[in-house]
Amino acid sequence: MSREPSSNLPFPRRSRIRSGLVSSGSEMVMVDEFPFPAVVTTTKSLPLFGSGITDIEIHFLQIKHNTIGIYLDPSIIGEHLGNWKGKNARELAADDDFFDALVSARVEKYFRIAVIKEIKGAQFGLQIETAVRDRLVALDKFEDDEEGELEKVVQFFQTPYFKKGSVITFYFPARKDEVKMKVENGNVAEMIQKWYLGGSRAVSPSTVQSLAEKIGTMLSSA
Repeated sequence: MSREPSSNLPFPRRSRIRSGLVSSGSEMVMVDEFPFPAVVTTTKSLPLFGSGITDIEIHFLQIKHNTIGIYLDPSIIGEHLGNWKGKNARELAADDDFFDALVSARVEKYFRIAVIKEIKGAQFGLQIETAVRDRLVALDKFEDDEEGELEKVVQFFQTPYFKKGSVITFYFPARKDEVKMKVENGNVAEMIQKWYLGGSRAVSPSTVQSLAEKIGTMLSSA
């Protein structure tokens, strides 16, 4: 996790936090009101596969919290998602097995979150803690190791304050890299991915739909 404050959470069977990782080209894509690079470069070029927002409706008023960009290694299409070839976006968006395969695929993934509604880092960390813990408890995987690793993530977010436009990035590499902080527990890293890539269980339905549309198109032409 890195913070712009920027944050990078990697994944082989672990996660890590670092900065200074990503370079990007000049082409930008607008996600709500924020520009996102069409491609980011880690150890390779990762195109933007999907985007969306997190929001809540209060008394018929939409409150937007974050915009999200999901970057993936294109090899994920042919190497990990071939079983869904021929499925359309609607079918993919409703298929949690498809998103489980997306999460479990051992390819580089990079999530970029731009803050719309300012938030304390501690509040953001609490959101991650609640989402990850609840998912692990439901699978009977929340034990001492998971609790300790999740606490490290929470502590990482204690001090920053995320103003509008702040960027948080989660990086899940396919190999080891220099990092600021490691989250060694694979269950915790997996559930952070599922927070954003969990299909019907994900935090942002619009991001899920966007991914389904993009990947559905790519699978149909693969």
